[in-house]
Amino acid sequence: MAQQRTADGPDPERPDGRTGGPRRERGAGPRTAPEGGTGRPGGHAGHTGDTDGLARALKRAVRGEVDFSAAARALATMDASNYRRVPVGVVAPRDAEDTAAALAVCREAGVPVVPRGGGTSIAGQATGRGVVLDLTRHMNGLVSLDPEARTAVVQPGLVLDRLRAAAAPHGLTFGPDPSTHSRCTLGGMIGNNACGAHSVAWGTTADNVRGLDVLTYRGDRLRLGPDGAGSPAGVRELVDGHLAALRTAYPPGLPRRISGYALDALLPERGRDTARAYCGSEGTLAVLTEATVRLVPAPAHRALAVLGYPDESAAAEAAAGLLPLGPLTVEGMAEDLVRDPGARSGLPRGGAWLFAETGGDTPAGARAAAAALVSAADALDAAVVADPAGQRALWRVREDAAGTATRMADGTEAWPGWEDCAVPPARLGAYLRDFRELLARHGLRGTPYGHFGDGCIHVRIDFDLTGPSGVAAFRRFSEDAADLVVAHGGSLSGEHGDGLARAELLPRMYGEELVALFGRFKDLWDPDGGLNPGVLARPAPLDADLRLAVLPRRPVDTAYAYPHDGGDFGRAVGRCVGVAKCRADGPGTGAEVMCPSYRVTGEERHSTRGRARLLHEMLAGEVLTDGWRSAEVREALDLCLSCKGCRSDCPVSVDMAAYKAEFLHHHYAGRLRPASHYALGRLPEWLRLAAPAAPLLNALAGAGPLASLAKRAAGIAPERALPRLARRPFTAEARERLRGRAAVLDAGRTAVLWPDTFTERLSPQVGTAALEVLGAAGVGAVLPPGRVCCGLTYVSTGQLDRARAVMRRTLDTMEPLLDLGAVVTVLEPSCAAALRTDLPELLDADPRAARLAERVRTFAGTLRECAPAWRPPRLDRPVAGQTHCHQHAVLGDGAERDLLRTAGLEGELSGGCCGLAGNFGFERGHYEVSVACAEDRLLPAVRAAPADAVLLADGYSCRTQLAQLGGHRARHLAEVLAAALPPGGGGGG
Repeated sequence: MAQQRTADGPDPERPDGRTGGPRRERGAGPRTAPEGGTGRPGGHAGHTGDTDGLARALKRAVRGEVDFSAAARALATMDASNYRRVPVGVVAPRDAEDTAAALAVCREAGVPVVPRGGGTSIAGQATGRGVVLDLTRHMNGLVSLDPEARTAVVQPGLVLDRLRAAAAPHGLTFGPDPSTHSRCTLGGMIGNNACGAHSVAWGTTADNVRGLDVLTYRGDRLRLGPDGAGSPAGVRELVDGHLAALRTAYPPGLPRRISGYALDALLPERGRDTARAYCGSEGTLAVLTEATVRLVPAPAHRALAVLGYPDESAAAEAAAGLLPLGPLTVEGMAEDLVRDPGARSGLPRGGAWLFAETGGDTPAGARAAAAALVSAADALDAAVVADPAGQRALWRVREDAAGTATRMADGTEAWPGWEDCAVPPARLGAYLRDFRELLARHGLRGTPYGHFGDGCIHVRIDFDLTGPSGVAAFRRFSEDAADLVVAHGGSLSGEHGDGLARAELLPRMYGEELVALFGRFKDLWDPDGGLNPGVLARPAPLDADLRLAVLPRRPVDTAYAYPHDGGDFGRAVGRCVGVAKCRADGPGTGAEVMCPSYRVTGEERHSTRGRARLLHEMLAGEVLTDGWRSAEVREALDLCLSCKGCRSDCPVSVDMAAYKAEFLHHHYAGRLRPASHYALGRLPEWLRLAAPAAPLLNALAGAGPLASLAKRAAGIAPERALPRLARRPFTAEARERLRGRAAVLDAGRTAVLWPDTFTERLSPQVGTAALEVLGAAGVGAVLPPGRVCCGLTYVSTGQLDRARAVMRRTLDTMEPLLDLGAVVTVLEPSCAAALRTDLPELLDADPRAARLAERVRTFAGTLRECAPAWRPPRLDRPVAGQTHCHQHAVLGDGAERDLLRTAGLEGELSGGCCGLAGNFGFERGHYEVSVACAEDRLLPAVRAAPADAVLLADGYSCRTQLAQLGGHRARHLAEVLAAALPPGGGGGG
């Protein structure tokens, strides 16, 4: 059940009338230690001076964007960690010269600087209280690629998948590949010394760096490389003065030792490689402006050996034995992480699995190498997967683990903090047993998984980070876990770096002498302490600056129930942990939808993560102080298409469409709304009133001046053509067709055909076609006994009181039919999704809502359930078009795929979102983004389709977008099948 929910009105507990929870006073909550001061003049604990003056100085000096707005600061408060630090502003330099200019201004003002890439760091090192340098906006280019030398020169903001795509035509790739490869940047990978699944074959990022161009806080330009190239004065002397300590203090036999500074790379016997020593320095030494990296040959063909074991320790003990056979990867996970029954069905028997990838010049060679692993593995069960699609499906399970693991199976939140330690691979099985015992001793739960071949384990743990006792328990566990890792000869970090999460614990791993050398090393590079203070050297406490500390102590009043988040909007928003799958870069491929507006604008505030960050800061009340009235949140949500893609594509099922509706509900409480909310948000009412005058209104809609006036008054984009109203509503036609038929309601063979607003008033031919096909399949159809509406248009515009009233009336109408057990066939996917999700979450106290939601089916789903033996007519033609975004996100398209295949409609429908998205694409100010969304995937796919292709689009918005932007006539699947029925309505067998 949700907390007490209010009508559209102000919160009586807030004297300012805001409803975003109590304002939090600055400094309230747990005390935190000063951050990262050096103990000398020049040490930085954050900027307390003239912020406006700093912003003006930066704008004069820098050609890139300088943004000190509340929204920009709020977007940069967090990365993918437990931590939150509020910057004074964000600068997006255009190039190295711009970066140098920004550093000079900040140095003059005594302000710290934090370089930031994709913001996917899990230890907090991409947050800071100074000026954040956003290196992704402009410094994101591939400077050059030399296939013969197998090197590439990249800027720090280049996304890894962009580099890999450029290298692929030459048979090359960049070896390290974190699960965030579609959005992490090369600069961030270098800063963290990232690794990924293929490090057993190609090593860490440090192993693949050849030279680095950097700028120190004092403005020195250095070119880092072997033989001490680029080392600041005093570094060689520091190393040569402590050779014994540097040769003995680092644990041996550890391929994933990422913790601390890599001073051992500067030993003479290791070539004094300054570039290698810089890797993993987490932005604390200098700002990277360009990198020369190594590329490796990519296997022409790959196969995947999936090996099942009784438990994770058995899998871990087997992993090291596979390494002599030369696999590309040896990944591991246990059954408590594989929660999707569909994913589980593709795995061999076992309670844990190893994923061991092999490569070869031919498919047979790759399969043979995988078979050799199976023979050597002594597994309980095994399978070799050579099909690329099958491999991708399995790897998605692994790559999504970073998000999936943020929730326990029962929905309890789990957090990073002890995310990626590593032990020698031969010790991994014993370590995992001890680690599970440690969790139990502390009363905690977690789901370990990771790079078993390298001895690196990821785990999210159900820490309570909301109160003093839970935070104290978090500290105690971290200290005990550090001791356990050290006892097994391991590293506190095996991939993501130490950041704020583990740097305080480095003396337990290295001892005080080596850690003191880390501080001296940092000072030689950055004597002013201006780069990312509080990280690695002189670290902040691991329990300071926790992100949850600023949130309200009790849930705020909401309209939605948030049943999967304990009725707490803060917990719902907190689902976003920052792994940023919504920021995936590169050309749009596959079925995924998220996040269409980010793909168009490339701006963080238009990503699902960015919007979640702003909502978090709205609840915190420190940076965004206007609660539900926040203009910053409204502006960020304005370009959210409410496509619901994040509900399925986000690994933790963030539902930004619901959060947007919730926000708009409160934001406009007692206030005048945009005109489009009245015109489009209440569309069912207007269409019902307009129905008698449909011919006249259609004529007026075609008259230019009158149509322009109407669009202006309604807040509709002038570029849009007004839709034509049906001369006769669908239900009138349907009742005539059904009149005289026996109304025998066999629950298994009868469907309640839902007359949604779009089918009823705008495209009745879809409903008529559905009746024909259902009849041909032997499925009886009945109509609801009165007016029904899913409430979608009210929900999408945040008119949630009206939505609930409409939904209650609908439940009253449908109640007599719910007891029959018949399916409810909804032809419009967006309406079906609203009934499945919004209805039960807005009327959670009404048991009828859940009963109706459970009976909702799509057209194809109805045929599969009610007429499983029926075969549609064969069309034997190619197909193009789009799977509706709401269908993808909420309903699934398995039944549709089966029906298309049976009908001989071959080909893949486009993913993504059409860009019209109900009211979104019709609203003034959204036209360009709407068109760009369509051009991302849908329109190119339709243009590339064969001339005889059947164009499918089950959503009214999708069909309208195709017609208005390209003159393409797409049809609902029911229309396509109805047109192919033989005379008399017989099916295909």
